[in-house]
Amino acid sequence: MTHFRNFFTRKRVRLMLLSLALLLSGFALYLDITVRMHFEGKRWAMPARVYARPLELYPGMKLRPEQLSLELAMLDYRVAADPREPGSYRRQGDEFTIVTRPFKFWDEAQPALTLQADFSGTHMDTLTRQDTGKPVTLARLDPVLIGGIYPAHNEDRVLVRFDEIPPHLVKGLIAIEDRQFYSHHGFSARGTARALVTIVRGGGIQGGSTLTQQLVKNFFLTPERTLRRKFTELLMAMLLELHYAKDEILEAYANEIYLGQDGNRAIHGFGLASHFYFDRPLSRLDLPQAALLVGLVKGPSSYDPRRQPARALARRNLVLQEMRKLDFITQAQYVAARAAPLGVVEKAPEGTSRYPAFVELVHRQLRRDYREDDLRSEGLQIFTTLDPLAQTSAERALTGRLTQLEKDRRLPPKSLEGAIVISHSQNGEVQALVGGRNTRFEGFNRALDAARPIGSLIKPVVYLTALERPGSYTLATLLDDSPLVWKSRGTDDWKPENYDKEFHGQVPLRVALANSYNVSTARLGLALGVRQVMDKAHRLGVERDLQTFASSLLGADSLSPLEVAQMYQTFASGGFRVPLRAIREVMMADGQPLQRYPLSVEQVIEPGPAYLVTQALQTVVQEGTADALKHYLSPDLRIAGKTGTTNDLRDSWFAGYTGDRLAVVWIGRDDNQPIQMTGAGGAMTVWGEMMARLDPDPLIPPVPENIESAWIDPATGLRADASCAGAIELPFIRGSAPTETAPCGAGSPVRTIKSWFERIFE
Repeated sequence: MTHFRNFFTRKRVRLMLLSLALLLSGFALYLDITVRMHFEGKRWAMPARVYARPLELYPGMKLRPEQLSLELAMLDYRVAADPREPGSYRRQGDEFTIVTRPFKFWDEAQPALTLQADFSGTHMDTLTRQDTGKPVTLARLDPVLIGGIYPAHNEDRVLVRFDEIPPHLVKGLIAIEDRQFYSHHGFSARGTARALVTIVRGGGIQGGSTLTQQLVKNFFLTPERTLRRKFTELLMAMLLELHYAKDEILEAYANEIYLGQDGNRAIHGFGLASHFYFDRPLSRLDLPQAALLVGLVKGPSSYDPRRQPARALARRNLVLQEMRKLDFITQAQYVAARAAPLGVVEKAPEGTSRYPAFVELVHRQLRRDYREDDLRSEGLQIFTTLDPLAQTSAERALTGRLTQLEKDRRLPPKSLEGAIVISHSQNGEVQALVGGRNTRFEGFNRALDAARPIGSLIKPVVYLTALERPGSYTLATLLDDSPLVWKSRGTDDWKPENYDKEFHGQVPLRVALANSYNVSTARLGLALGVRQVMDKAHRLGVERDLQTFASSLLGADSLSPLEVAQMYQTFASGGFRVPLRAIREVMMADGQPLQRYPLSVEQVIEPGPAYLVTQALQTVVQEGTADALKHYLSPDLRIAGKTGTTNDLRDSWFAGYTGDRLAVVWIGRDDNQPIQMTGAGGAMTVWGEMMARLDPDPLIPPVPENIESAWIDPATGLRADASCAGAIELPFIRGSAPTETAPCGAGSPVRTIKSWFERIFE
C-alpha cells in the first residue's frame, strides 16, 4: 500500500515538474518572440523636427548687421576670436566671419563654409569664401530648429550608430556600470546571487543590473520592482544576448538611456544629450565630457550639471577614477580630465517649441496629409516658412505695446491680450504668428482660434463689391451718409451711427472708406445686397459661414486673425487668392525628400477693382483713420491698411500690407470686456512698431492695363483738371470716369462763361 502511494506521489511530482517546464518554455518562447520582434523592428518613435526657413545670404540683400547677429544668436553660433569650428563667428563692426554648419537641405547638402560678409548700411555689400577669396553668389545658414512634434511621453532623441560613439564613452560605461559586459551572458551571477541574499534577508528587490538588464528594463518593461518583473528581466537579457552581438546591444543602450529633462521634453540617448549639454555632436566629445554623460546614467536629476554642478563634478571624477583603475586611460589623461571644467553650455539649445503658436499652425496643416502617428514617430523633418527675425519683431512689439497701452488707459496689468499674423504679401508664406502676449505658452492660440467680431475690417469687401460695378461706382462716387433706419421683420430697427456721432451728407466713396463711415457703408452694402457682399468675402478666402444680417456689413461676424489675414492676402496679391501656408518641404528621417508645398494661386478678383481697393486702402493710411501710422513709418512707403473697432470698444484691429509683407494685429480681452481703444489707438500702434523693425518695402502695385487716371473735383464727384482748387487725380477702370465736368473744370459752361467775362474786362 505504501509502495503504491509513493508511486502516485512521484508521478504527481513528475507531472508538476513537466507542467512547470512547459509553462516556462512557453513563457520563454513568448519573451523570445517579443524581444526579437521589438529589437529588429522600429525601435523608437522619432519626433518630427520643425525648422524655420534658412536665411539665404547673397550680395545686395536687405539685411542689417544686427539682424544677422540676431539670427546667429538664435542658431546658437558661438562668438570666437578666430572662428574655425562650424557654428562660430566673429563680428568686427559691419564685417562678419562665419563658419557655417554643414546641413542637408531639401535640394542639396551644403558643407561647412567659412564666409566673409561685409555690410554697407542696411544691405550686405559683399560675400566671399575666406579660404579662396572668391565671391559667393548664394549661401545658406542652417535653419533654426523651432520645435518638434513628439511621441507619447515627449521622448526625444538623436540616433547614433555604434561607430559614432566615442571609445572613451564606451569604456566609461564599462568601468562604472558593468565591468563584465563583454564576458557575461546578460546577467551577472555574482550580482544576482547578492540580490537574492538581500531579498531573503528582507531587504527588498535590489538593482544590481548589467547594461543588458538596464536596456531590457527601459526598453521592454516597467520600472516596478517585483520578483516576477526581475525574473522576466533576467530571461529577456539572456535572450537578447543569445540573439545579438555586444556592440548591437550597446548601441541600443546608448540610444535608449534617459539622460535629462527639458521642460516637458525627455532627453533620451547620448546623441541628444551631447547636444543638450554641450551643443556639439557626440563624436566630438572629449574625455571629461564623455565621462560626465556616463555619470548621468545613475541619476540625471541628481547629477544635473546645470543645477547640481558640484555633484555632477564629483560623479564625473568618479567615472574617470574607475577608468583609470582599469587602465582605460593613462595617468596623464586622468589628471588632465579631472582638472577640466564641466564644459556644459549655459543654455540648452532649444528643443521644445520655441514658437508654439506657429508650430501649432504647422501641425494643423500637416494633419491634412499625414497620420498623427506618423508625425510623432517617423522622424520627419519639416521645413517651414517661419522668419525668426519677423517673429521676434512681432513678439517684442506685442508684449511691449500691450504693457504700455495698459498703463496709458489705466487697465489692470496683464488684462490685455493680442495676436499677430505676418505673411509674405505675394506668395502667402506665413512668416510669423503670435498666439498671445505669453509667447511661449502652449495653450489657447488666439491667432488661430480667437474668433472675434472684425468691425470695419469687413468694409473693403463692401467697397470691392461696389467697384466691381464700374458703371455704377468709382472711387469718386458720392455716397449718402445721412441717417438710416433699417427695418426687418422680426427684429428691432437697425440705426447705424458713425464713430463721431455725426452724419456727413454726400461723401466720395474713397473718403467714406478712409474715414470708416458706418452709415454710408451700410447704405452702400444694402444697395449692393448683403448676401452678395458676404459671398465676396468667401471668394476672398473666408471659409467660415457668414451671417447675412444688415449688421454684417459693419463687421458683426467673427473671424480669427488668421482668417482675416487670408482675406486681406487676396487684396495684397492683387486679386489672386493665395492660401496661407506654413510649410515648404517635408523630408524623411534619412534626408530623402518626401513632399513639397508649392505656391497655389487662383485669380478671384479682376486686376482693376483689386487695384482700386488698394488705392482706397492707401488713402486710409494717408489721410484717414490710420494716418497716425506716419509716426512709425514713412508715408513714402504708401502702406495700405484698415482699422477695425467693434461695439463698446471691445476689439481693436489693424490689417495692412506693404510691398513685401501683410500683417494683421488684434487686441482685446479674453473675457470680452471693453478695452477702451479703437483700432488706430491700439492694434495699429503694434503694427507700426513691428513693421518699423522690419524695414518694409514700399507698396507700388503694378497698374493694370484697363486703368486710367482722371482729375476729379471731390465736392461734386465730377471731372475737373489740375487747375481746379482741391482737385485730385484718381484711377478709374477705363471708361468709368465721370464725363460731366465740374464747374471748375475746363470745358464746363460755368468755366466758359467765367473765362468770357474775364477776357472782356481784361
